[in-house]
Amino acid sequence: MNKKTARTVTYSGLAAALLFSAAAHSESSTAEDLLARGDYLVNGVVACGNCHSSRTPDGEFADGMELAGGFVIEEPAFKAYAPNITPDTRTGIGNWSDADLILAIREGIRPDGRVLGPPMAFEVYRQISDYDIRAIVAYIRSVPAVENEVPLSTYNISLPPSWGPPLGSVPDVPRDDIVAYGAYLTGPLGHCTECHTPIVRGQFDRSRTGAGGNRFQNPLGQNYTTVSSNITQHAELGLGKWSDEEIKRAITTGISRGEGELLPFMGFSFYAKISDEDLDAIVAYLRTLPPATAVAEFVE
Repeated sequence: MNKKTARTVTYSGLAAALLFSAAAHSESSTAEDLLARGDYLVNGVVACGNCHSSRTPDGEFADGMELAGGFVIEEPAFKAYAPNITPDTRTGIGNWSDADLILAIREGIRPDGRVLGPPMAFEVYRQISDYDIRAIVAYIRSVPAVENEVPLSTYNISLPPSWGPPLGSVPDVPRDDIVAYGAYLTGPLGHCTECHTPIVRGQFDRSRTGAGGNRFQNPLGQNYTTVSSNITQHAELGLGKWSDEEIKRAITTGISRGEGELLPFMGFSFYAKISDEDLDAIVAYLRTLPPATAVAEFVE
C-alpha cells in the first residue's frame, strides 16, 4: 500500500470516528461547552503550553507567545523544536484541517505524511478520547495567530513508520470510575507516566510504571539536571507516606512533602488549574501503583 492510499484509509476511519463521537456526545455537548473543555485541558492537565510556548533565557514564558513554539528540548537522541501550533497560516497550523490536527496529535502524522517524533507522547496520546481531542483542537483554533517560524526537529535515531495502526473511535473514560479516570488523566492527557516511568534501552519499562529515575539535562534551558520522581507507593522513595493533600500540593504548586521546591519540566502553573475532582482521581490512581524502584541499571 502506498503512502497516499494509507492516508486515505486513515482519514476515512477518522471521519467515521468523529461522526460517531459527535452523535454520542449530542447530549453532553450541551452540558459542557467544547471550547471550555479544551481551554481546561490545554491550560490544565495536558499543559500543551509547557512545551509549545516560547520562553525567555531565564526559562519564563515569553509574553504574547502562547503556543507559538520555539522551545528546544535537546537529548542525545534528538534536538526537538516545539512547533508553532497557533492558527498562523504561514508558520503555524492555520492551513491544517481539524482532521489534520487530530491525526498529528494522536497518531504523530503531519498532513504531508511525515511521522513526528519524541518528545511528543504518542504512545499515550493515541488514547485521548474523541470528545477531548475535538475539545483540544477547538481551543487551539481559538488562540491568537502568532507568526513564529520554528526549525524542524532533528533525530539521531530512526523514527518508526508509524506509532501504531490507524485509530478508529476512542471512547470516553467514565468519570464515575475514579481510578480509571485518574489513569486517563495521568496517562493519555497529562502524560505523567511518560516522564515518571524508567526508560530502558529506549523503551518504557511498564513493569515499573511511576518509578521515575529519568534524567533531563538543562530543563527549560537552565544549567542543571532534573530527575523524575518516584510516584509509586514505595514507602521511602515514593509517595507511600504522603497524604492526599501533600500529593495535590506537589502537583499544583511544586512544593514537596518536605517543603522543598520541585524542578521543571513539571508544569506547575498549568497543573494549578486542575479541578479538585480531577486531582482526587489522579491521587486515587497513584495509590494503585505498586511500590517500585528505578535503580541505576534500569535507567539509561
